[in-house]
Amino acid sequence: MPYTAAQLLKMSQSDLDALFEASPPGQIPNGEADGTAIIAPGTPYSPEIASFINHFAWQGKVFDAAAGLLRNRILPFGLNAIVAKVYIAASWLDGKDCIVLDYSETSLVAHWIRDEIRLISPGLYLGKVYWDHARLIDFCLQF
Repeated sequence: MPYTAAQLLKMSQSDLDALFEASPPGQIPNGEADGTAIIAPGTPYSPEIASFINHFAWQGKVFDAAAGLLRNRILPFGLNAIVAKVYIAASWLDGKDCIVLDYSETSLVAHWIRDEIRLISPGLYLGKVYWDHARLIDFCLQF
């Protein structure tokens, strides 16, 4: 069943976790993806928060699969900054393979952040954000 970012915003946290756990890592993506932050999932506030973040803070990510790197598209004008290493490793959520977006060696401002993504529909990845080992939020990337 193909999913959309709008559908993910309506899902509960437990439904998002179950979808992530049931999904394969997929291939390390390449190219530009539009991002949607999923904060307060399943509440009426989630779409409004996501829209605000997309306009003023984070628009998505640009992957270079061959180099194993990505850059985040940030700020209202889409600056490509905040680099992460990209590789396959065990998820902190369930121990199964996922695609890790690791900022620990590449970013001064985000060195404590680790993202994990899995492919949930063609061109759509669901992600988890960790600060050290504490879970923060979810997000999705649409290619």
